Amino acid sequence: MAHLSRKDLGLLAMRLGTSGVLFAHGTQKLFGWFGGHGIEGTAKGMESMGFWPGKPAAIAAGAGEAGGGLLLALGLATPVAGAAAAGAMAGAVAVHRKAGFFATAGGYEYPAYLGFMAACLGLAGPGRLSLDQLTRHRLNRPPLMLLAFAASTVGAFLIVNQREKALNEQALEAELQ
Repeated sequence: MAHLSRKDLGLLAMRLGTSGVLFAHGTQKLFGWFGGHGIEGTAKGMESMGFWPGKPAAIAAGAGEAGGGLLLALGLATPVAGAAAAGAMAGAVAVHRKAGFFATAGGYEYPAYLGFMAACLGLAGPGRLSLDQLTRHRLNRPPLMLLAFAASTVGAFLIVNQREKALNEQALEAELQ
């Protein structure tokens, strides 16, 4: 293996740190690991936050976090992993947006930072200590990066917009009663 640079080591550290948090949160949603509620509990929570139907929303959020996190850790399909995790975090940002920025007040600081880090890693690439490097970057090419981030952006926009519409309809119904 060619000489490892500080950049390669830094990217590995960022990938492992970010992906560890994403993976843990995603597996809480999907499997109930690490004190999570599993898919059924997460589905109920998603519905209470305005994501309908809850089970597909829970699966999408958990898969974006756990799957994106795992792929980031491995440095495999890095643009897809970063885009998937960033898209999942966009939904979490929408949930916390009304509480303001800082996490201490329930704000969106933490999911925004995780999404930002995932996106940056997807854009920067994994470095030499990665499965993408071993596969000669077959799943880490600019066209795939553009496609993954475009799909993630459109998907996040549609899901968040649908949630906002559902919440506005619920608020209107509550006013009328």
